[in-house]
Amino acid sequence: MSNKCKTEEFKVSGEDLMAKIKTIIKEGNARKITIKGKDEETIVSFPVTVGIVGIVLAPVLAAIGAITAIVTECTIIVER
Repeated sequence: MSNKCKTEEFKVSGEDLMAKIKTIIKEGNARKITIKGKDEETIVSFPVTVGIVGIVLAPVLAAIGAITAIVTECTIIVER
């Protein structure tokens, strides 16, 4: 059985960031989400597991909301 991690990248504008993150989380098969700015610097990276979705993810989503105000373009990297 292979334990290979697949990654996907999505380029989004700051205003579309929150909607895309919520869509990825609802799909339910993401392990980790990383958001990088235009300069490819990591802005935030967080694990997405079933146990933390409701409890710990709320503050992360609030932080992402703040990020949307300062970034114009970013890349979302999803590990599945």
